[in-house]
Amino acid sequence: MSAGWPILPIFVAMKKFFYTLFICLVASTVVFAQNRPFWKDIQKFKAADSVEMPPKNAIVFVGSSSFTRWYDVQKDFPGHTIINRGFGGSSLPHLIEYADRIIIPYRPKQVVVYCGENDFGGAGVTADTVVNRFKTLYGILRNELPKAEIVYISMKPSPSRAHLMPGFAAANAEIKTFLEKQRRTRYIDIWDAMLDDKGSPREELFVSDMLHMNEKGYAIWQKAIAPHLK
Repeated sequence: MSAGWPILPIFVAMKKFFYTLFICLVASTVVFAQNRPFWKDIQKFKAADSVEMPPKNAIVFVGSSSFTRWYDVQKDFPGHTIINRGFGGSSLPHLIEYADRIIIPYRPKQVVVYCGENDFGGAGVTADTVVNRFKTLYGILRNELPKAEIVYISMKPSPSRAHLMPGFAAANAEIKTFLEKQRRTRYIDIWDAMLDDKGSPREELFVSDMLHMNEKGYAIWQKAIAPHLK
């Protein structure tokens, strides 16, 4: 038997090392995923999909809490198959991050987006910031879903965010102008219908927090959106 390094012990040691490294990488990946914003919401959607995958060529509603809390959305649009993928508190970067999980896999014929309000809570965020974020989302959707129609619902005026309304209005206007130059797009304006004759948000359309809508608010949205659904 020749002298030299003992091959078997080295092999075993290397095997243990790579196994340990693999376990650490898997564990760190799991921890990272769980720490991603709204990860639990996304996992709930995927769990529902695993039980029954929504049909293709439906209409995806995606965005923030105004969609999350629209509990009767399917009932309000009879004759259409609505896949509601709103998750409360989300902003446009979250829609960008999870588009490949909660929009694109459904291969929808129409994507209806309501998002942007929450973006203004970030430091240094301007109307241009929000518009550019929407353009990024639009680019992803158009690339992955070239035949789908992309619909944007204007940010709403709410009493609790009256101080942000100038930014909302500016971003709404820029997004509308952008979409008018694109194919297979729609812009739905719900802004004016939610203002009183003095230009202030109509408080009777909101629940006590003066941010989220009640049935009267959703009735306005239903009337505005219905004619635009494919």
